[in-house]
Amino acid sequence: MMSPVFALVDCNNFYVSCEQVFNPKLIGKPVIALSNNDGCVIARSNEAKAIGIRMGTPVFKIRDIIKIYKVHVYSSNYTLYGDMSQRVMDILSEFTPDVEIYSIDEAFLDLSGFKKCNLTDYGYSIRSKIKKWTGIPVSVGIAGTKTLAKIANRIAKKSEKTGGVLDLTRLPFQDRALAITPVEDVWGVGRSYSGFLKSIGVNNALQLRNASVSLIKKEMGISGFRILQELKGISCYPLEQYPPPKKEITVSRSFKHPIEDMADISEAIATYASSGAEKLRKTHLEAGVIVVFLMTNPYSSESRYFNMKTIQLPFPTSDTSKLIKHAHIGLNEIYRKGYQYKKAGIILRDLASDSRAQMTLFDYKNKGQSKELMRVLDSINKRFGSDSARYAATGSAQNQKWKTVFKRRSPSYTTDWDQLPRVS
Repeated sequence: MMSPVFALVDCNNFYVSCEQVFNPKLIGKPVIALSNNDGCVIARSNEAKAIGIRMGTPVFKIRDIIKIYKVHVYSSNYTLYGDMSQRVMDILSEFTPDVEIYSIDEAFLDLSGFKKCNLTDYGYSIRSKIKKWTGIPVSVGIAGTKTLAKIANRIAKKSEKTGGVLDLTRLPFQDRALAITPVEDVWGVGRSYSGFLKSIGVNNALQLRNASVSLIKKEMGISGFRILQELKGISCYPLEQYPPPKKEITVSRSFKHPIEDMADISEAIATYASSGAEKLRKTHLEAGVIVVFLMTNPYSSESRYFNMKTIQLPFPTSDTSKLIKHAHIGLNEIYRKGYQYKKAGIILRDLASDSRAQMTLFDYKNKGQSKELMRVLDSINKRFGSDSARYAATGSAQNQKWKTVFKRRSPSYTTDWDQLPRVS
């Protein structure tokens, strides 16, 4: 049996890199991207990291740093980031048909059939083509297991000597790579186990690889055993080209400012139900249960309140109108007047394929009409832009207090004709 070879391709500072592609003046400058409602830092350029800006920091805490160092601040633009991610993944599929999209900015590749090639050079080819065709810089880590490929990628990203590509299938490099990798940075360890490992003198990946198997298995279970195996070059995690079906879909948002009015919250819940329904249809799923929840700010000194309502649907559906209807039923049961609400959302559960759902004879006729209506709705929004056609229950697009705030969002350069970049 052929021993596997994995490559992990990771986009460097992805959200910031997407902004720099369309605004080259940002290259070499401190740049940050913010979470929903422009709350916290979720992406940083290397220059922003160098001046001490940390991930997850609330933006109001670093206003002085932003002013002193002239940091460029952007609201998150998930439409742009998602489209750029798809372009990167499409390029990767030209290098091998075996690709596992691990996240919006990461993918594992199976390079087992390329062992006769110079894998480092192949990595440089991947890196060069992505940079040329999208403008996004990437790092490539190559190894015999996913865990080792993660370590290789981390070093490739930080070390200028590697040129952005590191091949750890060459054994002489492995011990050195593991020795300079802190144990908390090993895939699967993190904060949950790093404290225990350091308490027994395991501070880096090399020491973890050489640790007592019985002790690690006793304290960390099967996951710890697999980490050891992976560090030893024994693959425990195969490529997953077809991710397992989702068990639930959650759509929720924190409001920029607390909201008390039932009408405003009702619009928000309708919008979240509509978004959830669209996600169901894109993945050919239907939900049998909808959960609605509502909460005040848990950190506020004022009166706190949290409640949720679980509703069993008459039959599985991805119909927007039906999900909005039942979401509103749930909201009416949990809403209490007099509270300042900070967050609301819906959870869709009991997901199943839309081709396997059971129903009655009468439901079947109604479902056929529903599917055709949803097909038309989705085709309109795909052709003319998101929310071109929507249900009135989601409210007017203007002056909605619950709407997520993106005051510093860049244009959607690649997905909206009206926002295409212009050359003068």
